[in-house]
Amino acid sequence: MFAVIAPYYLWFKAFHIIAMIAWMAGQFYLPRLFVYHCQTKIGSEESERFKTMERKLQRVIINPAMICTFIFGILLACIPGVVDFHSGWWSIKIISVILLFGFHGACSRWRKQFFKNQNKHSEKFYRYMNEIPTILMIIIVIMVIVKPF
Repeated sequence: MFAVIAPYYLWFKAFHIIAMIAWMAGQFYLPRLFVYHCQTKIGSEESERFKTMERKLQRVIINPAMICTFIFGILLACIPGVVDFHSGWWSIKIISVILLFGFHGACSRWRKQFFKNQNKHSEKFYRYMNEIPTILMIIIVIMVIVKPF
């Protein structure tokens, strides 16, 4: 059934990588915006500018890129012979991707808190959170390319 999409494997792979790069770029940048947003006074023009930047980044770049990454990833996984679902690298990759989706959700929640002027975290917190997508990306790429397990 899914063999019919096999001729498009390289196209799906290319679009999956392109979407993943856009998603990760946003995931790297949004927490950095939160760091700087923490440094502004609530209600200030600068704070309102950060709210606009954060909202547009998430809605125009991050969310569509995440959806495309997911769709093309599913298409790739459906092509016979592309993934050995019993291999260890696949499990680690999927767990890492699920954690990345969780981080995406956390960023959405934090953005909404900023929007409502109810941020609960410090600049230092967001500096640490900014490292999470990098760590997950490294794990995901190594699992897919090296397949060590």
